[in-house]
Amino acid sequence: MSHNAFGNLLKFTTWGESHGEAIGCVVDGFPSNIKIDLNYIQSKLNLRKPGQSKFTTQRKEDDTVKILSGIFEGKTTGAPISFIIHNNDQRSKDYTEIKDKFRPGHADYTYWSKYKNYDYRGGGRSSARETAMRVTAGALSEILIRNTKFKKIKIDSAVIQIGSEKISSLKWNTKLINKNSFFAPNNEIIPIWEKLVLKHRKQGSSLGAVIEVRVSNMPENIGEPIYQKLDSELSKAIMSINAVKGIEFGAGFNIVEQDGLTSSDQMQIKNNKINFLSNNSGGILGGISSGQDIVFRYVVKPTSSVLDPKQTISKNKKNTTISTKGRHDPCVGIRAVPVGVAMTAFVLADLIMINNSKKNLT
Repeated sequence: MSHNAFGNLLKFTTWGESHGEAIGCVVDGFPSNIKIDLNYIQSKLNLRKPGQSKFTTQRKEDDTVKILSGIFEGKTTGAPISFIIHNNDQRSKDYTEIKDKFRPGHADYTYWSKYKNYDYRGGGRSSARETAMRVTAGALSEILIRNTKFKKIKIDSAVIQIGSEKISSLKWNTKLINKNSFFAPNNEIIPIWEKLVLKHRKQGSSLGAVIEVRVSNMPENIGEPIYQKLDSELSKAIMSINAVKGIEFGAGFNIVEQDGLTSSDQMQIKNNKINFLSNNSGGILGGISSGQDIVFRYVVKPTSSVLDPKQTISKNKKNTTISTKGRHDPCVGIRAVPVGVAMTAFVLADLIMINNSKKNLT
């Protein structure tokens, strides 16, 4: 299996399976002499870890991260930084009955087709368990950004829709987001989502979600104009997250309802500064940051593991049915919020390094 790494100048490689002994990642290209706060990295992991509420999977994992290399006396050495998290709450027996069947909506069949082998225990490598290491790499990259002249960059993200129930994104309280089980930016929607998710959990079903990311205090000139566009790099990062099925920037697909006059982000000089009259582009023009806030949304599909029987096939190509037992998120999109923040931070850190490297050329 190839392509387990992400990034350009700054890269991370993840390894491990959902029900294996451990998962881990190696971050390469990280500058030396950066002070690392492991407590901060752990706090980011705590936002993503399972078993924290009745609205997510009940698998219990501490997700305690350990550093194996690349940091000495609290600072980076310039060598590869290696992290590990041990798995402690695997229940592989939950998958014994379905080990010879392909779960619809999962990667079972495509893994089997490509590799003639796959780990049926929770999806193995294709499990969302892998995203814990993305959060680790993302937290590390946030620390890096804070050590640049762009240290004021702030990344906020929230769930704005679960199933058919959506919020008005105008009602956005950033301080509330990490203080509720849904990463909701306002209180009004929480009881509605609680009722909706619990209803589907009791039915053994699941729901999808839409997540919005906002990057404020974003500088100009980040991103390369053709094949390393800021929006294309962000799209690649977000679309690589498990269960993500689409992404849009700024006005997104709704821009089709506008015309060439209203959709363009007109500009003017105000108090000797450039002022944009709108942000339909989501803060990115021609692949390069414009200095406006970056705004994008992504959709996470409903968890494919449900109790209701589904039609499928077995490894010996026989028609059969499957009902997936075990511990699963009734709305996996909820725990995708810190993962999206992490991938956004990593892309920004990587492109900032690329931008800075050009200034050192003679």
